[in-house]
Amino acid sequence: MEIITETIDLARLREMAGRRFGEMVKAVVDVEKEIMAVDAELHADEEEALLERGSAQANLWGVNLYPDVAGEHWIEFDSMINLRPSQGNRSRGVDDSAVRQRIIEIVSHLVAR
Repeated sequence: MEIITETIDLARLREMAGRRFGEMVKAVVDVEKEIMAVDAELHADEEEALLERGSAQANLWGVNLYPDVAGEHWIEFDSMINLRPSQGNRSRGVDDSAVRQRIIEIVSHLVAR
């Protein structure tokens, strides 16, 4: 697992995918600190690592990244950690379009495509 605070290239993300899931990398994005944890078996492990670094749970969202998928579909909003009825998020996705857009912006900044 790695905490990404500066831009990485797509080749590095592909390497991570190849080591674990083949075509996908799990990631947890901190929408406040603009960082993400990547390359763990579970989103919960990445979430825990960011919490230990001082992130607030309300700011953490799980996604799956598909380095070889073109366009907007390379980011999949699907994680058990996203189930947060207390925050109004009642699905494994990210229901708030503004939060989804923020995640897209952060991931796009952190991964050079």
